[in-house]
Amino acid sequence: MTSCPASPSPRRGKPDVSDPERESAPPAYRARVSELASSERPRERLEQLGAQALTSSELLAILLRTGTREEGVLQLAERLQQEHRGLRGLARADIAELSAIRGLGPAKAATIAAAFELGRRRALEGDDERPLVGSPGDIARLLQPELELLPQEEFRLLLLDTRHRVLASRMLTRGSVNSTQVRVAEAFREAVRRNAAAIAVAHNHPSGDPSPSPDDVETTRALEAAGKLLSIDVLDHVVIGHGRWISMRESGLGFTSP
Repeated sequence: MTSCPASPSPRRGKPDVSDPERESAPPAYRARVSELASSERPRERLEQLGAQALTSSELLAILLRTGTREEGVLQLAERLQQEHRGLRGLARADIAELSAIRGLGPAKAATIAAAFELGRRRALEGDDERPLVGSPGDIARLLQPELELLPQEEFRLLLLDTRHRVLASRMLTRGSVNSTQVRVAEAFREAVRRNAAAIAVAHNHPSGDPSPSPDDVETTRALEAAGKLLSIDVLDHVVIGHGRWISMRESGLGFTSP
C-alpha cells in the first residue's frame, strides 16, 4: 500500500511575507521614520548635518515622531504646513486648533505649541542679556516675532535705561482696549516704578496691515506729551503687521519732535 504524503502542517511564528493583508497596507503607514534608511531619517540627518540642513518638514517630523495609518510622519508634517500656509500660519494656531487637526491629538499639539513658544522667547531675548534699542528696527526685532502672530491686538512696552538698553518688556493692554488714557497711564506707571530713562512702545494689527490708524496717532501724541512732563523719552511707537512694521516717528506721525 502506498502511503499518501503528509499534508504540510501550518507554519507558526512570523506571518508569510506574501500575506495579502500586509501587502495592501498603505505605503505611508509602513514608512515610519524608524523604517527609513539611516541616511534619510530626520533625526539622524540632524545629528550628522545640523538642524540648518533639514527642511521644515523634517524638523516637524522630529517633533511629531510618528505618523498615522494613512500617512507617514513626513507626509503629516508636509500636510500641516500646506493646510496652514507655512510655519507662520501653523504657529498662529492655538492648542485647541492643533489638537483638532487629523493626525495630531493633544500630545503632539502640545509639542508643536511648545516649540513655537520657545522660538518666540528666544527671539525676545536677543543676543545680549540687555539688548540695545538704537533704532525702530531694534524694537521690531525684539517684539515682531511674537506680536505678528497674535490673533488679537496687544500693546507692548520696552523700559530702557540711560544707554537705551532694555530693562524689561511689559504687556500693557490686550484685545479691544482702545482707551489712549489707559495705555499712557499704564506705560508711565511702569516706567516710573522701574526708574526707566526712556521707553519704546509697539503694538500689532491682527489684520496684518501695519498702516497706523487715527487711534495710533492719538496714542503716540499722548505718549510724547506725558513723556515730556515726566522727563522720560519716548523713542518710538512701532506698529507691527505680518512680516512688516512701521515706525511712527520715522513716518512723522504723532511725534512733534524728530
